[in-house]
Amino acid sequence: MGNIDENARNAQRYSRFDVEKGYLPITPLLFYPQFLDDSLQSERDLGMFFGIVLMDKCSEVWVFGEYISDGMKIEIDRARNNGKKMRYF
Repeated sequence: MGNIDENARNAQRYSRFDVEKGYLPITPLLFYPQFLDDSLQSERDLGMFFGIVLMDKCSEVWVFGEYISDGMKIEIDRARNNGKKMRYF
């Protein structure tokens, strides 16, 4: 899970970068924790599921940062398996 506040600040910064490049950011990390409790595994799993459903609708998946969390690894693997264009920053 890591530092929730720091992760949210980074997600805000990365989303701003997306907008400045002319893209529409889809950032579940900033949305779902507002009403799902990440400390409850069932709600964390639900948030991951929702994020993957949204990601499946995207034409590209952008990965930011040097550290790949377990959740990010699941998303990256899913995107690769579905043939998504991957970009790393």
